[in-house]
Amino acid sequence: MNYKISYLHIILLFLLWSCKKESKQNNDLIEEISMTTYVNPFIGTDGPGNTYPGATLPFGMVQLSPDIGIPGWDRIAGYYYKDSIISGFSHTHLTGTGAGDLYDILVMPTNSKFSKKIKNNNYKPFSTYTHDRENASPGYYTVDLLDYNIKAELTTTNRVGIHRYTFPKDSATAIHVDLGYAINWDKATDTYIEKVNDSTIQGYRMSTGWAKDQRIYFVMQFSKPYQKYSVFKNDTITTLPVQGADTKIILQYDTEEGEQIVIKTGISTAGFEGAKQSLLKETSDFNFDKYQKKAQQVWEKELQKIKIVTADKNKKHIFYTMMYQSMLAPTLLSDANGDYKGANDTITKARGFNRYDTFSLWDTFRAAHPLHTIIQKERVSDMIQSLLAHYIETGILPVWSMQGNETNMMIGYHAVPVIVDAYFKGFEFDTELAFNACIKSAMVDDRQIDIYKKLGYVPTGEDHENWSVSKTMEYAYDDWCIAMFAKDLGKEEVYTYFLKRSENWKNLYNDKRSWLQPKDIEGNFVEPFVPKEYTPYFCESNAWQYYWFVPQDIDGLIKKTGGEERFSEKLDSMFSYRSTSGDKLPIFSTGMIGQYVHGNEPSHHIAYLYNYVQKPSKTQELTRRILEEQYKNEPNGHCGNEDCGQMSSWYIFSALGFYPVNPAQGVYMLTSPLFEKSELQISDTTTLSIKANNLSDKNIYIQKVMLNDKEVKRPFITHQEIIKGGTLEFDMSDLPNDTIFSEGTLPKINSIYK
Repeated sequence: MNYKISYLHIILLFLLWSCKKESKQNNDLIEEISMTTYVNPFIGTDGPGNTYPGATLPFGMVQLSPDIGIPGWDRIAGYYYKDSIISGFSHTHLTGTGAGDLYDILVMPTNSKFSKKIKNNNYKPFSTYTHDRENASPGYYTVDLLDYNIKAELTTTNRVGIHRYTFPKDSATAIHVDLGYAINWDKATDTYIEKVNDSTIQGYRMSTGWAKDQRIYFVMQFSKPYQKYSVFKNDTITTLPVQGADTKIILQYDTEEGEQIVIKTGISTAGFEGAKQSLLKETSDFNFDKYQKKAQQVWEKELQKIKIVTADKNKKHIFYTMMYQSMLAPTLLSDANGDYKGANDTITKARGFNRYDTFSLWDTFRAAHPLHTIIQKERVSDMIQSLLAHYIETGILPVWSMQGNETNMMIGYHAVPVIVDAYFKGFEFDTELAFNACIKSAMVDDRQIDIYKKLGYVPTGEDHENWSVSKTMEYAYDDWCIAMFAKDLGKEEVYTYFLKRSENWKNLYNDKRSWLQPKDIEGNFVEPFVPKEYTPYFCESNAWQYYWFVPQDIDGLIKKTGGEERFSEKLDSMFSYRSTSGDKLPIFSTGMIGQYVHGNEPSHHIAYLYNYVQKPSKTQELTRRILEEQYKNEPNGHCGNEDCGQMSSWYIFSALGFYPVNPAQGVYMLTSPLFEKSELQISDTTTLSIKANNLSDKNIYIQKVMLNDKEVKRPFITHQEIIKGGTLEFDMSDLPNDTIFSEGTLPKINSIYK
């Protein structure tokens, strides 16, 4: 009998252990497929990253995030990880830029427990907070406002920001809605608030800053009617409706312990009706948890588009955070009915597409937009139509547009490579309209394009940001894109004209020095000339960093440099020639390896150039080093401005093992993958599996590449090969191998791979 009982106990224990093991395996599986758990929205909120941690949806109109309330470079996105106070939560923010703008419609809950004011945040209400009482995940942010004992939670739909505040018992609970609040470059010019009923207000905030004519209309609904309110204009009490440059309303409540109030704010750039429709179509009630769950599900679906296998949890956190940050811009501009504030300052309607804006094109044409053509195919046509809408509204394509405005920040006409790339990859839009838009944008007489057309280069001048060398080189690249577009459309005369213009970079090449060097209007090279110095002739860079920006004619640059060996040696110098303590480095020179600056975009393709001179092992070494050193799973995890998805897109491409050196050619240069296995969801029925056999920290060198069981003997793959799916397989070793690509090293410069 005892033996039988003992045997029965053994069986039961075995079954219990098996159930626990199966449960653990199931939990592991859930963890593996829940990509949102790996996203760390705080990456980039410290250091130079300039990101925000708040709630948003992929490419959404609302970016509901905390504001410190104190201006400064570190607080460009409204938030800085090292700070200890929060002054409220506003509904719009820029991600990773160097421009301090937006911060529309600040909401701050308060009560009788704390009333201190400080000059640093312009005497606005604030509360201290700590990071151990703060959390963020895709579509959700929460923090405890310690001085008030109020818990704040934020989530969002595409066009509606949703707050939930959990209050203590207090007869003086208040919710401040401040339209005059502004920091950095932002300034309210006209604001308005009116009462709709005892649980709804509406208004607008017109502002200027980096973008000169910004308009946000809002309708704000409260789950609990307010008992009374106070209204202010320029800090003087007044009555509703109220209009002025600085207005606010303080809604007053009695709250019980643990009572929750939910606020929904629908926004629009076109008018009150659009804001109202945002609320009606995207939110049916005040169920905060429901909207948070929906936001998490939307993000999960997007993040599932690339699955990676790695035992390194930090790398997994970085990768999925980079995916997350690659989807924070461009942002939705049009209402559900298509209305939006156009770049010609009129209310316009997007018909048959969603209108986007926040196009940081000088940054994002390099990698972010090519990445969209792979994992955001459903949005690419809308983005191109948005660029063309800007052209229809203004007569030229955008340079750097946001909130229905042209900021004219940075250089080039880089909507062109984005459009041309999408055209050759088969995305649908009005081709003739797009072609004309590219031509018109390249033939205008402002931004020194007039003298560029006349002289074949941009000469030096008295402007603080003359940027003559950089402009010449970037205009020349965009001209090549137009030439390729024209050639494919059979427009031979246009093709010939712009192909010749694409060679204008040679007009600044000093053969005696072997440098691209500024020239004056008389055609003389400017002396003295020190390549490592940061001068007004180079856009946020120096001669070292811009030397390599000839993606349309790398073969020509190699020949100018003196051949492959000399080119390789100059690349070596680029990565080994360190700055000294006496060098004056600007704020954007971060993430430096020698003269290479990963913290700024002009350097982003340079590590891949060894592929063009039969030294692929050096590309593999350098990309691995950059991936490992310049990205961290911590608030100070970006080595430079994230820049609307460019910094994160570089990581995604490079971690997968390929990168678009020429962003409009449909060709991706190969490098060593970071993960043993990755899988791209190309479509509902097509995947590309990427395998790195024998991968380790030391085994970073490619020995062989196979695509669908056929050896790849060139250092690149094409877009068409990627989207066909299948298996891309790398054999890895700890030994450099520069002989693996025996079928030539260069894609033809005057062709685009269809």
